[in-house]
Amino acid sequence: MTTAPTAPQAAHAACAQPIPARAGIGLRLPHHRTLREDQPDTAWFEVHPENYMAPALADELSAFAERYPISLHAVGLSLGSACGLDLEHLDRLARLERRIRPGLMSDHLSWSSARVGDTPLCLPDLLPLPYTEEALAVVGANVDRAQAHLGRQLLIENPSTYMRFAQSVLNEAEFLGELVCATGCGVLLDINNIYVSARNHGEDPAAVLGGYLEAIPAASVGEVHMAGHAVRPVEGGAELRIDDHGSRVCAEVWALCEQALTWLGPRPVLIEWDTAIPPFAVLQEEAALAQRLLEGIGSRQVCHV
Repeated sequence: MTTAPTAPQAAHAACAQPIPARAGIGLRLPHHRTLREDQPDTAWFEVHPENYMAPALADELSAFAERYPISLHAVGLSLGSACGLDLEHLDRLARLERRIRPGLMSDHLSWSSARVGDTPLCLPDLLPLPYTEEALAVVGANVDRAQAHLGRQLLIENPSTYMRFAQSVLNEAEFLGELVCATGCGVLLDINNIYVSARNHGEDPAAVLGGYLEAIPAASVGEVHMAGHAVRPVEGGAELRIDDHGSRVCAEVWALCEQALTWLGPRPVLIEWDTAIPPFAVLQEEAALAQRLLEGIGSRQVCHV
């Protein structure tokens, strides 16, 4: 498996605008006009590349990339699929990558496609994996192929979870740590997902995050995600937390972010908002909170490798 970028990969990556260790915003279509007309003072933006593969939107994203560092956060690689990668989709992603030259690229520790006989099956969700040695081999092979095809490192995001598999022999943090060592990929550490999953499984979020920070090489963490989530009552008086990216970041998740950055040192921190999208000014307010946190962490940085 690939453990380091080749010389051509390194040269290609040097052409991109790097993503700074500052607060960025997830760019969604309702705010394109704001970028075109107001050119807001935002450190960087992240987009889902699947939304920009049509020529007109690719043109607009290319124009934005001339002014701002851009991160491509994919949702369609289906890195956990035992049937392998969709090479047509990977080609489209590679073409957009070459045009935009993003500072970072990422996708999820999940699967969303399969085959039933000769018929492809695509599901509109990021589905969970059993954390087994067999699944690790599948994900590792897919990450290797994607990184080789794209000519660059991918960051892999920890998902939000609502169930666990009895077959798992590793926890999620251990699985990600093994994947980093096997493939040379990086990690996109989603703090809200850690909080949502821990609360859904009746665990202490701070302790769960501590396990991630111990299991994953700090140098591999290239980006941090922050978002809001929904709380829904379920039978028996319990609560289910749903990672819907539809509200401001809650105080408990901000506290976890401070815990993570105290350990890691400053990293690019993204504010995600995908449902009930508010005015751009609201996202700027959330990004300003993340930026103040980063500035406070910077003076007391601790580097763990």
